[in-house]
Order: sequence, then C-alpha cells, then structure tokens
Amino acid sequence: MKIPSAIPSFLLAVAIFTSAASAQPVPAATQGLPQVGFSIIKTSQVAVAERLLLPGGSLSKKINTNFSAFLIKHKQDYLLFDTGLGANIEAQYAQDMPYWARAFFTFDKPVRPARKQLDDAGFAPVQKVIVSHGHWDHASGVEDFPEAQIFASADEMPTIAHAKSGAGSAWPSQVAGNGIRWAPLVLQPIAHKGYARSLDLFKDGSVVLVAMPGHTAGSIGMFVTVDSGKCYFFIGDVAWKTGALQEGAPKFWAASVVVDRNRDQTLRSVEQVRDVAQKYPDLVVVPAHDGAVQDALGYFPSWVR
Repeated sequence: MKIPSAIPSFLLAVAIFTSAASAQPVPAATQGLPQVGFSIIKTSQVAVAERLLLPGGSLSKKINTNFSAFLIKHKQDYLLFDTGLGANIEAQYAQDMPYWARAFFTFDKPVRPARKQLDDAGFAPVQKVIVSHGHWDHASGVEDFPEAQIFASADEMPTIAHAKSGAGSAWPSQVAGNGIRWAPLVLQPIAHKGYARSLDLFKDGSVVLVAMPGHTAGSIGMFVTVDSGKCYFFIGDVAWKTGALQEGAPKFWAASVVVDRNRDQTLRSVEQVRDVAQKYPDLVVVPAHDGAVQDALGYFPSWVR
C-alpha cells in the first residue's frame, strides 16, 4: 500500500476540510440539526467483566462496551471519527483475529454498520473519515465508505502501511485495500488545551485534533465544541472507561500487554486527559468504548448540540 508523503497530504487535508459546503453530503432532512454537533452511531457492543475495565471491579459483574462511530456535523460539512464495526467484520475477524484471542476480543451480533444506518436515514455518502487509530474495532468500516478520503495521523501511517493480523494491530483485511484513499494528517506544533500538537480542522476552534500517543504510535483525540458551547473530548482508546480515568488507572495488565504499543506512554496520555479534565471541569470525556457515557448522550439519529 502506497502512503502519500506528509507535506502534500497536509495541504490536501486543509483543502478538503475547508472545501465548499455545496460539495459536502447533506441528509435528506436537515431541519432542526445543529450547526456544530455530533451523533454517536453504535454498531455493536459486548459485555465484559467489570474487573477488566475498572480497577477493583467485579469479575462476575459484566458491563457493556460499545463499538461506535462518531458523526460530526460542522455547518454543512460532515465527517466520521472512527467507523465502529463495518459490514464485513465477520470475514475480517475470521481472517485476522488470532484464534487464541477470540475468547477475549469479540462482539455481539448482528452488527449495525454505520454506513447502513446513515444510508437508511437518508444521508448522502460521507466524504471524510478520520480514524483515531488503526485497530480492528475502529477501522473495520473504512472500506464501507469508498467515496471518502480516509485520514489518520501521519504518525499512524507506518502502522497502517505494515498492517498484520493480531489482536492489537491494524488488519490487512480492513486497511490495505487498493481502493482506500488514505491521507495522513500532520498535526502542527500549536498548543491546544495543554496538548503540544494539534490540528484545527475548520479553522474556528470547534473541531480540533490532538496527538495522544501510547496506545498506538499515532493515536489522536478530538475536541468538539457544539452549539451550546459545551466541549466534548473523544479520546479513542487512551482509556476504556471514565472510571479508570478518574483513578488514573491503566488498562488491565494482560489486555494492555496485547493492545497498548507503549504502556508507559499510554499512562502518560491518561494523566494528560486527567489534567485537562481538571483544568476544564465542564469538559465531557468520551472514551470510544464507554457504554455508560454513550448511553447518557444518546445514539443516532439523535444529536448532541
């Protein structure tokens, strides 16, 4: 898979994210939608022992973890942050999930792919997809959006370019298709809410990406400030539950060994999220898999505004 060079792709990204509204997908019914807001598209879930997600949790009690995509609306522009599980997840899983890991990493069926939910709701095809990182449960639906430019951070591109089977990897069956139009996003040395590198996608401070390495080399998070003025922080897999964040706790050690590229760096990213949450107490932190947080916010076709 050929990865474009970083600087031209950064210029391409700027052009794409500042393109004319007339070129962007518009849902069939736009009345009542926010100017800037988001909707959580839940594609599947799985019940996991609480102890695996929360320090001191019960081994017998199970709590739901979600596989979600996040639809961001900025005026007449739409983008998807992560894809959740896609239409071909079962074939992808059969090809690239190791047999030893299947008891630990699974998902409930049937899956409701983000693309199908958007199509059924009358949305035109999304033209921009950003993956927080390349893992199987975040990039499964990339190939469901052949019309879209697919973005990841420049630091994540080597992982995607060298995809391999594994429980904590970018999978070839998901990211290596010749028709996938990858473009790296180059975060700039511009501080945002305590993060040293950021990228303001629409140049108005409402949707800002930040570097959050550790879980993977190029993991990114996203701040979204909606119409109400409230700010939400999508942190990918830096932590799986807000309860773990509040305690500054790492992932369960066995899971971390499998899925975190750099455990110490991941813990530093956890501490950075804790710091920003303390500095901005009205900030709402949204882990990619936290079912309780996402339940409270509601799901597509409802919007947070």
